[in-house]
This record gives sequence, C-alpha cells and structure tokens, in this order.
Amino acid sequence: MKLVSWNVNGIRAALGKGLGDFVTGANPDILCLQETKASPDQVSAPFFEDFHHYWNSAEKKGYSGTVVFTREEPRAVSFGIGKPKHDKEGRVLTLEYDDFYLVNVYTPNSQNELRRLDYRMEWDKDFLAYVKKLEKTKPVIFCGDLNVAHQEIDIARPKQNRRNAGFTDEERAGFDNIVAAGFIDSFRHFHPEEPDHYSWWSYRAGARAKNIGWRIDYFCVSGSLSKNLKSASILSDVMGSDHCPVVLDLK
Repeated sequence: MKLVSWNVNGIRAALGKGLGDFVTGANPDILCLQETKASPDQVSAPFFEDFHHYWNSAEKKGYSGTVVFTREEPRAVSFGIGKPKHDKEGRVLTLEYDDFYLVNVYTPNSQNELRRLDYRMEWDKDFLAYVKKLEKTKPVIFCGDLNVAHQEIDIARPKQNRRNAGFTDEERAGFDNIVAAGFIDSFRHFHPEEPDHYSWWSYRAGARAKNIGWRIDYFCVSGSLSKNLKSASILSDVMGSDHCPVVLDLK
C-alpha cells in the first residue's frame, strides 16, 4: 500500500502546476493533502474520479484545510479532534479502515514572533491525546505538515533558526512526546542519520536550489505497525509547492 502526503499550499494553484500529472504518475492508494485553501465545490480534476475523497475545509475562506483521496472506501470518516477551539480551521481528517486509522493533519504554525506558540503547545498536547485515544482501538498512521523540524539533522541551519517558529525547544519537545508515546517517525526509521533531506524550503534567496530546507512533513505510525513498514521517502524533486510530497510504503 502506497500513501502520499503533501502540503500543496493551495490545491487550485497546485493543479495548475502539475498536481494531476503527479498523482497519475505516483499512483497512490491514499493521498493526503494539506493547506488546500479551498472547499470541494471550488475545485475538480480528472483524477478525482479515481478516488473517494473527503474534505475538511476551514471556516475562513481560502485558509488551511485538508483532503484525503482514497481508492478504498473507509469504514468511517471524522472531522477534527472533537475540540471546538481546534476544529474551525479544517486541520484534521480521520479515516477508519479495517486495520488502522489514518489521520491527515496540518499542524498550526507558531507564526512570526511566536505569537501563536502558546496555542501551538495546546494543540500538540490535544492532538497527541487524540491519536493515543484512537490507538486504543487499532493502530494509527498520521501524516502531514507538522510544522516542526524535530532534530538539528532535520534543518539546514539549526543555529540560525533556534528560536524561529518550527524549531523552538517547545515544538521540538512536542515531537519528542510523539516518539515517547510510541509513534515511529517513518523516515528516520529507514534513514536514521542521513542529513540534507528536507520537505520545505523558503521561496526566498533560492533556498530550494541550494537545498536550504526543513524536514517538517511526516508519516508517523504506531509502534505495532513497525513490521509493516516497507519504505519511507521524500520526493524532493517534485515541484508545485514550497513543500514536496513524502511517501510511506506499507507491506
């Protein structure tokens, strides 16, 4: 089974930059997109017909949002994490399958001057509690833009970015908590010490061409699924957004 996750930074823009061709070529069983910035009535594409698709759009037009395209119809779909203060921005979609839950997540950014860091800390705690609750029933796979580079190896310039949004001690500790709770960072499972693998680059100063990036897009899986992990990869050569797709292959 092939799962792909991608922050497309606007699905309508991404469709104009080759998203459809990418989906056809990659041929995923499940495709999770974040930062769609659209509602389903605003967008369509030929590949939509090949999937069941489920959207969680933000109340604010043109902001945030998630969608999952899946070839297999899920047993159930839920929207948000059950907390109104978190569920207005369309950031979480959960699909239940026979053997696991799939959670597509677009984690809030702490923003300039860390003005949303306190909220982000609440989010991290509540989201982890949500997926751990799901895990009591069956294993969980969650993926998306988690808006944090976990370790220094996950960012090109760690010293310069120490207190910037996405690389604060608090946010990194939030990811420590995910690992401590038994979830596997699938990419690091297969590539534990490989540097220079990133999934997001600033549009400024030619950062992508120079590979001055951050690894902030993830597939995390319950420890009980470790035996099912086949490979994890980052498709850094795929353009169309300031992020690139990340992939998880399961046995």
